[in-house]
Amino acid sequence: MSSQELSKSEKKIIKTIEKNHQFAIQFLEKVVNINSGTMNHEGVKEVGMVFKKQFEAIDFDTRWIDMPKEVNRAGHFFAENKGAKGKKIVLIGHLDTVFEKDSPFQEFSIDGDIAYGPGVNDMKGGNVVVLYALKALHENNLLNDSQIIVAFTGDEESTGKPLELSRKDLIDAAKRSDIALGFETSTGFNYATVARRGSSGWELEVSGKRAHSSGIFNKQIGAGAIFEGSRILNAFYNQVKGEEFLTFNPGVILGGTDIEFDKEQNEGEAFGKNNVVAQTLIVKGGLRFISEEQKERARSKMREIVKKNLPHTTAKITFNDSYPAMQPTDGNHKLLALLNGVSADLNQGEVLAYDPGKRGAADTSFVADYVDCLDGLGTMGTGAHTPKETMDLSTFEALTKRTALLIYRLINL
Repeated sequence: MSSQELSKSEKKIIKTIEKNHQFAIQFLEKVVNINSGTMNHEGVKEVGMVFKKQFEAIDFDTRWIDMPKEVNRAGHFFAENKGAKGKKIVLIGHLDTVFEKDSPFQEFSIDGDIAYGPGVNDMKGGNVVVLYALKALHENNLLNDSQIIVAFTGDEESTGKPLELSRKDLIDAAKRSDIALGFETSTGFNYATVARRGSSGWELEVSGKRAHSSGIFNKQIGAGAIFEGSRILNAFYNQVKGEEFLTFNPGVILGGTDIEFDKEQNEGEAFGKNNVVAQTLIVKGGLRFISEEQKERARSKMREIVKKNLPHTTAKITFNDSYPAMQPTDGNHKLLALLNGVSADLNQGEVLAYDPGKRGAADTSFVADYVDCLDGLGTMGTGAHTPKETMDLSTFEALTKRTALLIYRLINL
């Protein structure tokens, strides 16, 4: 197929996106230059209000959703076009970035086809793709009687807890929808995400018997906390490792006679001597998985290993959930096939499923149990989460066209 086979309405959409392209870049500059680090609640909401004005201009109903005080996050921006025609869609983005107010990286700039700026690619660029794709549809009167919910969260980079509160509105939107499209950063012009691994935290706490080191290994003193912790980690490596897409990483470890660990800052101090048997140890780590079943298998194996203590030691492991997995379902693959059709009609080439083992967690995962999902539809760039973050402007317009036609075809199925 070629672009000459696009329908009359689709050709109008393409022309409108081309007409608006420079305005899209200018709008991107505006929102990037507003600091919206996750903990800068005022800045996150300010970006939301800038988007609010734009979505109201295309006749979407908008609302800002404040989070309860205990969540300690700014809130979320939602916009909705109400209707019953075709597939009901939720479009997912996020307003926050990893760059807080004290970051030296604060301003948007352009050098040739490369834009620089905090969150330019992760993911204010993706948000702008959503906005200007919908603008093109609206300007051609093609959104009538369709249900489209735009959900831009304010805390994707550091999700507010409890999740039951911070992700309630997103999940409620999904329950009223058929499909979710996520606009996190693209992994390449010809890739999309049909699956993402979930993430979970774990914490290992080990206790031993404090004593003079000359007595270690005897019946009265035993092995000490550090040997027990080492046994457990080694067993994790040898007995739990191996399933496809399953990884687990001990990110920080402290052990000795006494330790102090700040869980909020992920830092601490340890005191010990080489002639004293260590009495305490702590390890904090992460677990990545492709399904709830895989997560529970890994946790069960880890718990069994932790129980088999060396003499005069005790250990316990606790887990905390973060992001669920987004599994590679048949529905997700059908969405990919539809995207492939759009890409072919635009002469943009084949779009392949990206390896879920190479993708991090994202908000789309929270709705994957309720709707068919496709993610990684946002802009292309490099250096996310670093002061060298970039966005490729040469693909910005093409990705907006692809998004607009995908939405158009979904709401006309």
